Amino acid sequence: MSDIIQLLPDSVANQIAAGEVIQRPASVIKELVENAIDAEAKTINILVLDAGRTSIQVIDDGKGMSETDARLSFERHATSKIRKASDLFSLHTMGFRGEALASIAAVTQIELKTRQVGSELGSCLSISGSKITNQEPCSCQVGSNFKVENLFFNVPARRKFLKSNSTELNNILTAFERIALVYPNINFTFHSNGTELFHLNACGLRQRIVDIFGKRLDQDLLPVNVETTICKINGFVGRPESARKKCSHQYLFVNGRYLKHPYYHKAILTAFDRMIPMGEQMPYFIYFDVDPDSIDVNIHPTKTEIKFENEQAIWQILMATVKESLGKFCEVPTIDFDTQGAPDIPLFNPANNVDQPKTEYNNSYNPFNVNTEHRAPIQKDWEKLYGLQPQHEDTEELSVFDSDEEPVPIAVNEIIAEKSPAHYQYKGQYIMTAVKSGLMIIDQQRAHTRILYEKYMVQFSNKTWTSQRLLFPEVVQLPQSQSVILQKIFQEMSEIGFELTDLGGGSYAINGVPDGIDGLSWGDMIKNIVESYINDGTKVGSNIYNSISATMAQRASIPVGQVLTNAEMENIVNELFSCENVNYTPDGNAILCILPQREIEHLFGE
Repeated sequence: MSDIIQLLPDSVANQIAAGEVIQRPASVIKELVENAIDAEAKTINILVLDAGRTSIQVIDDGKGMSETDARLSFERHATSKIRKASDLFSLHTMGFRGEALASIAAVTQIELKTRQVGSELGSCLSISGSKITNQEPCSCQVGSNFKVENLFFNVPARRKFLKSNSTELNNILTAFERIALVYPNINFTFHSNGTELFHLNACGLRQRIVDIFGKRLDQDLLPVNVETTICKINGFVGRPESARKKCSHQYLFVNGRYLKHPYYHKAILTAFDRMIPMGEQMPYFIYFDVDPDSIDVNIHPTKTEIKFENEQAIWQILMATVKESLGKFCEVPTIDFDTQGAPDIPLFNPANNVDQPKTEYNNSYNPFNVNTEHRAPIQKDWEKLYGLQPQHEDTEELSVFDSDEEPVPIAVNEIIAEKSPAHYQYKGQYIMTAVKSGLMIIDQQRAHTRILYEKYMVQFSNKTWTSQRLLFPEVVQLPQSQSVILQKIFQEMSEIGFELTDLGGGSYAINGVPDGIDGLSWGDMIKNIVESYINDGTKVGSNIYNSISATMAQRASIPVGQVLTNAEMENIVNELFSCENVNYTPDGNAILCILPQREIEHLFGE
């Protein structure tokens, strides 16, 4: 038989490698900016067109390259970072494999202009699909200027799977933020379609965080700092009151490299145990400095997964350090010594004679003696006392949640017809009312959320939203990555009554809000809508209306602990049972349950 195994051409091998390294425009920017940092650049300018589809340009003032190095840098496994395999365990640079530029060149058209210090002329190199089309001397500034055009021009299958421009730009900004947060000593600028989104001057770490995410975050940051023989940890964590259900400002870095590590994420949240509500997240920016010999970064093409030699020890150090920071800055919950309304307890004076307390009891009492004379009269006619309808043994009513069985459909009309007009509010959270089949318990906040959600969805479908002008416009500040998303859903926001004005730099003036919704922080509302859109990956159309309606309903619903009158509880119950879905909230939480009559009788031994 003839031989069937053959070596792949370099162009094919490079395209295969590009599939792992270059996944989207953000991957190109990440690799080029990291190379500029390794070249000791002090200023890096990034320019993108059409979210990187058309053009990506990265300009730096680093060391630059010679004519030979410029040509060789696009070959596979050509690198200046390492010389032997043992160098992988003493890395001090961002790149080391020598695959990035070769992978980029395999799926794009590149023009590189570069010049070294002391050289009068630089070198201009043009590459298309791994093939060098031109190389000649040119006049350019010291450093490197990479211009990448027509991403995936020769791999149309990859190009068609790119997301919308706003989504891809959001991914680019996320990658940019991860790098800018590590190197506050470098000047960065970022332009998208000719508009400057970031202008970051060299500064301290805290100021760099504020420059990227806004001044409001500055007041919520607590410094974290510890140095041990195993590692050095510094950075910031948020105050407990800054906890939110959806928080994207969570960053871990090790030796200047972004890190995804759920184990260390859990260590930080463990330090906040019992200080923040269950399910909420904290913002944090944690930087590890460890010996390069004790970590392995060469386990994933994106280099975001790293193995630690002393993983458990670092976990303990991290948790203890965060706890220490919370205690040092008095962020641990304190005992309330407010004595207003408290009983007056006299102080103990040892000079005073204190009589021993005496207890009186009946020696002749025997609990096993049955004395019917002293029994309380048995209450009959409970139905008349509580206004309940008599029960019939021969009727079986369907319940919402019956023991361990799956939920069954509700006979809505029967429940409404048979429910008691009197309601009881338990602990400011649950509405309890008697129905024919037993005791119905309703979560008042979840019920109100469902009612408002369906109301808002009807207004969306009927296009009946009206806007109410604010007397004093409210200003909301968003990070650029979230500002891009808000621009994408601007039309949907205006349709529901929001009147927003772009003030530039991620700031928006809220001039009008949906009519009929009062008592909310509209800035927080807009942030929640944007974060829900990012986290849920919502698409434009009906899904974005669902997301906005669910977020607004959750924020506008009555809070836990609010005391309701019987009329208000009656109104909530009636409106709930007029909804299409009375069982669950928009996010899938149960709204009500029915404790069957037979279960109640069983509890009393009947």
